[in-house]
Amino acid sequence: MGKVKFESEVDRSFTEEILSEPGGEAILKCIQCGTCSSTCPLSHFMDYTPRQIIYMVREGFKKEVLSSRTLWICASCFSCVVQCPSGIKIADVMHIIKRKAMAEGVYPKDEFLPKLYKSFYESVKASGRINETNVVRKASLGKALGMLGLGLKLRGKGRLSLAEESVKDVSQVRKLIEEAEKA
Repeated sequence: MGKVKFESEVDRSFTEEILSEPGGEAILKCIQCGTCSSTCPLSHFMDYTPRQIIYMVREGFKKEVLSSRTLWICASCFSCVVQCPSGIKIADVMHIIKRKAMAEGVYPKDEFLPKLYKSFYESVKASGRINETNVVRKASLGKALGMLGLGLKLRGKGRLSLAEESVKDVSQVRKLIEEAEKA
């Protein structure tokens, strides 16, 4: 976890910023049980577990939280949300923090994860849906080729579509995104 800091080194305004976002205030209900971390299928790839991220946000470890790879590794699978005994929407909190990191220009050294996140966002904004093939292709062709084996497995199980799909009225999705961007 973040190294022990003097009170003067933590950023309490960061904590307040996260708490002020819709859903961010829920981290105050966290009992630090670790259920989110134990149910996360990707926690072993993270530098900090979801439980540690919540703790660090509450304590003002801004630099460590925003520069964490955990934000970019979270797949928003909602396992943590389903299992959380306090009802915290941890995946939503991760998105709040990720948006904050992007706004401040803090990205992990491996540029693939932010590109993947941005490509995902652009796909939803364009069509109201996600096309996994295009998202990965746009994020990084080199990485996409390296993930070919996984892609073929996903395709074989019907989890990866090659067709471009869209919702019936994408203008409604775009309107929601525009309102969210204004806020």
